[in-house]
Amino acid sequence: MKTKTVEPAEIAHFAKDSSSWWDPEGPFRPLHWMTPVRMEFIRDQVTAHFGLGVSLSPLKCLTAVDIGCGGGLACEPIARMGAKTTGVDADGNAIAVARAHAAEQGLDITYIHGAAEDLVDQKKTYDVVLALEVIEHVSDPDAFISLCSNLLKPGGLLIISTLNRTWKSYALAIVVSEHIVHWTPKGTHDWNKFIKPSELARMARRQDLSVTTVSGMVYNPLRHDFSIHPHDVDVNYFLVAKN
Repeated sequence: MKTKTVEPAEIAHFAKDSSSWWDPEGPFRPLHWMTPVRMEFIRDQVTAHFGLGVSLSPLKCLTAVDIGCGGGLACEPIARMGAKTTGVDADGNAIAVARAHAAEQGLDITYIHGAAEDLVDQKKTYDVVLALEVIEHVSDPDAFISLCSNLLKPGGLLIISTLNRTWKSYALAIVVSEHIVHWTPKGTHDWNKFIKPSELARMARRQDLSVTTVSGMVYNPLRHDFSIHPHDVDVNYFLVAKN
């Protein structure tokens, strides 16, 4: 039986706001605030792993896929770094928005309406697999990590960002963000689906992946931005693994 990780209710929740993916003041504004630090972290992890030098297009020799790419907020910076970039999302509306925006920017990005399992079925593989703020929305996180592992080329790198299951994350990501300041729509997150770093690391190791980095991403409410804090994983964090 084919693995299915897409949760229809989650897709429906995001699809209603798909036209606003590129609105920095819209329902996806926290992702806009995350983008600069996410891209810096990803660039540094990828260039270090593959031994690449500093340049305007440091990823130009690599292929990358962003699973659950939404409107392309991560795909476009990755493409600008030179990687041959693919984005896949189960929300067809988001894919349409992503394609239109990439065309406006003159970027050559392959966007696919589908899911990780579709790429695995097609035997696609990539140097870099990104899963940013998506695993907490899938139906089976273990199966999702397995799919991501199968999409990696030998020597590839998997980069995941998600939310830790702590009382602090409940307070900030749900109570404050969804119900008090309304930075994200109500119902965006289910705290019970948040994943602790130790749990995510075990999932990765079950797929014979080696975890190389776990690092926190901390929000500054005064500047409305995020920064990397290696030891503060109480709310948002990255996990990086290689095969």
